[in-house]
Amino acid sequence: MPFCRTRCGYCDFNTYTDQSGHITSYADSVVSELRLAREVLGESPAVSTVFVGGGTPTLLPSADLVKVTTAIKELFGLEEGAEVTTEANPDSVDQRSLDALREGGFNRISFGMQSAVTHVLSVLERSHTPGRPQEAVAEARRAGFEQVSLDLIYGTPGESDADWQCSLDAALSAEPTHVSAYALIVEDGTKLAAQVRRGELPMPDDDVLADRYLMAEQALQGLGWYEVSNWGEPCRHNVGYWKGASWWGAGPGAHSHIDGVRWWNAKHPTAYADRLDAGLSPAHGRERLTADDRQVERVLLEIRLREGLPLELVDRESAADQLAQGRLDAAAFEQGRAVLTLKGRLLADAVVRALT
Repeated sequence: MPFCRTRCGYCDFNTYTDQSGHITSYADSVVSELRLAREVLGESPAVSTVFVGGGTPTLLPSADLVKVTTAIKELFGLEEGAEVTTEANPDSVDQRSLDALREGGFNRISFGMQSAVTHVLSVLERSHTPGRPQEAVAEARRAGFEQVSLDLIYGTPGESDADWQCSLDAALSAEPTHVSAYALIVEDGTKLAAQVRRGELPMPDDDVLADRYLMAEQALQGLGWYEVSNWGEPCRHNVGYWKGASWWGAGPGAHSHIDGVRWWNAKHPTAYADRLDAGLSPAHGRERLTADDRQVERVLLEIRLREGLPLELVDRESAADQLAQGRLDAAAFEQGRAVLTLKGRLLADAVVRALT
């Protein structure tokens, strides 16, 4: 759902603040694509997870989001106990909308908290105020959501260790079932990148980011890590990505993957809707992954998980070198698996380069 009220300066996602009427017909366009998916896939298993991401999905009326998930259930079927998630900004929901989402079948919600400190939220150009994420979590609980997640960002220019600790403490005070904590990345083409280039804001420091990650691990260890940047009750949908499962991505710019074939939709909402209105696929490009591509991606993604990956997928000598450097767990290595240590999690990208 690629619409937002305002665009945050660090964001490089496919999002639009000029909604130009598309938001009112968006759910119908997605349902049209789902009908197309039903035709293309033929026989397929029932859906095990649904994830509505953005943008800000909860800018849509709750009834429109439920219309989409209802169509998924009618067209494909939902497994018993399927995980149905939506992302939300804390200030884009209220008790009534959350009640409607839960009644409509959503059972997991992920709030973009990012920080609990006013000046950090200002640099990130987030629209909510400190304290609102905790209120939103409480409202989601009252609505009956079993799983509630909070997203945090660390390393924002001007953020101190104390600021980051404040954000961690505030997130935990809400008692979420899941927390994601990501280092701020300065993406080319964003407003933040331009501010850094002009010297208005400093580039996040790698050593500071490492220290902040260690603070997150200390604070969140009660939830328990299951992926390098995620703690708590695993998001089954995202685990599917990390394990190379098949999925259909619906919406402008959405990517899909079915058995080694990957494709992506037209990015702009107008182009996306026009193609569907004309009875055409919204797909804009595709690629077939080679066996080597799939193995590299498997190493890249699965090494990030707590259970790691089988050593047979990587060069044993390279893995032994990573073990000697303290980046892989010795006990897991003896059992034939490459599993990151805490040091390895800090250097996950370097470990992947060494193993691939």
